[in-house]
Amino acid sequence: MCGIAALQLRNPSLHAELGSLLSSMMCQIVDRGPDSAGLAVYNTPGLVSKGTSTLSLLGKDQGTPVDAITAALETLLPASASTAVKVVGDTTLVSAAVDTDLLVKAVSETLPASTIIGRGEHVAVMKSVGHPMEIAAEHGLEAMAGSQGLSHTRMATESAVTAGGSHPFSVADDLCLVHNGSFSNHATIRRELKREGVVFDSDNDTEVAARYIASRLQQGDDLETALTNLGKVFDGFYTLVVTTADSMAVVRDPIACKPAIIAETVDYVAMASEYRALAALPGIENARIFEPEPGKVYTWSL
Repeated sequence: MCGIAALQLRNPSLHAELGSLLSSMMCQIVDRGPDSAGLAVYNTPGLVSKGTSTLSLLGKDQGTPVDAITAALETLLPASASTAVKVVGDTTLVSAAVDTDLLVKAVSETLPASTIIGRGEHVAVMKSVGHPMEIAAEHGLEAMAGSQGLSHTRMATESAVTAGGSHPFSVADDLCLVHNGSFSNHATIRRELKREGVVFDSDNDTEVAARYIASRLQQGDDLETALTNLGKVFDGFYTLVVTTADSMAVVRDPIACKPAIIAETVDYVAMASEYRALAALPGIENARIFEPEPGKVYTWSL
């Protein structure tokens, strides 16, 4: 019965309020998923910066001190990379002014047991096991600024309660996906993707959807087309929210079994599993509020 809350801020004057708004939305969906939670925020000062690739690593303890990780990476990356490692809550962030793939290679060599849960120039991903609002507080969500963000509170059904199984899943640069529902044929699609060389980090069905979308985007689909193709391939009941560096998309299964409500104003687009998560947003009384239609892909761009 997981909970989703997502917010894209069209009005730059609201960017300073991203964290506080998303935190208030998240607070209203806690009872939909008390097991664990995850966050993704975009263009948040102090977490990411323009011209710099950032990797989010699962866990604050990578088995090696931060200074030692930094020193090891500096031997593998150009001197101009300005490598930095910092711990935020239960997440380790690694940044460098290099291509993301090069940074992934260096981190994998330095920390072979690490799990990368987010990557790109614009996004920071954070997730953990525990009460969702405690996770949000531990990572300092309420004080974060940014252009858009999404959160997920998980009630595990088809896989174990682990931080790695929490959403969002971020498997390509600045791409994130959260999911309420389940896919009945995810094992079959996982096998097909593995035959194409795709590597998985968890046994979660949501990761299969994220890997599928990343694969479709790599093959030339735009986000709307990728999600349309997902609807032709995946069976199950679901509401999905997908974000990229400058866009957000929402889609429900053809029966619309899982809940979703959207509020749209000139200042923002917000989506949540329940209306109560939207009720305190500024200007909500003037918003266009609607439920997404079954099987229809909705997209918005900054």
